[in-house]
Amino acid sequence: MGLKCGIVGLTNSGKTTLFNCISNTKAAITDFAYSTNKSNIGVCSVPDLRLAHINTFIQAEKLVYATLDIVDIPGLAKGASQGEGIGNSFLGDVRQCDALVHVLRCFDNPNLPHVEGSIDPVRDIEIIDFELQVKDLEQIERKIQKVEKAAKVGDKNAKRDLDVLLKYKEHIENFQNVRTLDVTDEEKTVVNDMMLLTAKSMMYVCNVNDNDAVNGNKYVEQVKSYLAALGQEPLVIAGKIESEIAELESEEDRQTFLEDVGLTEPGVNKVIREAYKLLNLISFFTVGGKENRAWTIRQDMLAPQAAGTIHSDLERGFIRAEVIKYDDLVTLGSEQKCKEAGKLAVEGKSYIVKDGDILHIRYNV
Repeated sequence: MGLKCGIVGLTNSGKTTLFNCISNTKAAITDFAYSTNKSNIGVCSVPDLRLAHINTFIQAEKLVYATLDIVDIPGLAKGASQGEGIGNSFLGDVRQCDALVHVLRCFDNPNLPHVEGSIDPVRDIEIIDFELQVKDLEQIERKIQKVEKAAKVGDKNAKRDLDVLLKYKEHIENFQNVRTLDVTDEEKTVVNDMMLLTAKSMMYVCNVNDNDAVNGNKYVEQVKSYLAALGQEPLVIAGKIESEIAELESEEDRQTFLEDVGLTEPGVNKVIREAYKLLNLISFFTVGGKENRAWTIRQDMLAPQAAGTIHSDLERGFIRAEVIKYDDLVTLGSEQKCKEAGKLAVEGKSYIVKDGDILHIRYNV
């Protein structure tokens, strides 16, 4: 799909630890602020128990999970928009991401000093928000100048665009993120080309010490209270535990480790799944033959376009899609029984693929 989820946060918050836990590539971790001079890019598999469950009914040689592109952006700092810390070049990397995961330091460690001198995750949220807001405001103000010039020479759309831009400007000047501004789809078209930083969907991850992995701590509670007003809930992970789990090769060993620390699954699995949702992505399945596979598509995608993610020929020559719902397969036990029970639907070009659909594409080229 070409969509990227960026991991952001202040330096030494645990971003790269999280990246290493979920990515197929590993990045160096240090205890020094601003020690990284480039963003790390990787791909992670999206955990989906449904695929393994499907394999108990329709066996294949290999399971192929959906994937997600992850970008670990070097730690930002207060004043990043003006070049502080690593500088604002990495705000450009943020701009190229489609959604963001903000890792918050919610642990004490005297050997790893916080760049701001104390542990305060709510302050850290506000620092990152402010730096992104500054860059957005700069862009908005530059566009306002262009639109004002166009209005003076009689551009009919300039007055409308100016009103919209002033609405965005006032919102940001009140220290609000663009994602919280109530605007119409038509108004959004005025700023779509700007790829505004605070318009991107954001989720929050509290990185805690090992002992706080299950129940969190006072810092997590502060974040929960702050985000409640935004209608959001943070995820909680213990970076050190997650990195140890990621190093275990045996599924049995991983499960034993999780039980020992009181977890049912690695916290990073939840992070990946939530990032997938944040990007408005869903999965459909193809089954039988050599592999059972999950495919990534955007929500509300039509069947021909979904088929095109498998191969362009399938979209070009699309005739129909034979669809079985995941729940129906699990309940009835086989494709044949689904067909006999009338649970195999034949859908045309206008069908919107749903999350968990099992598709057989019929095509002719």
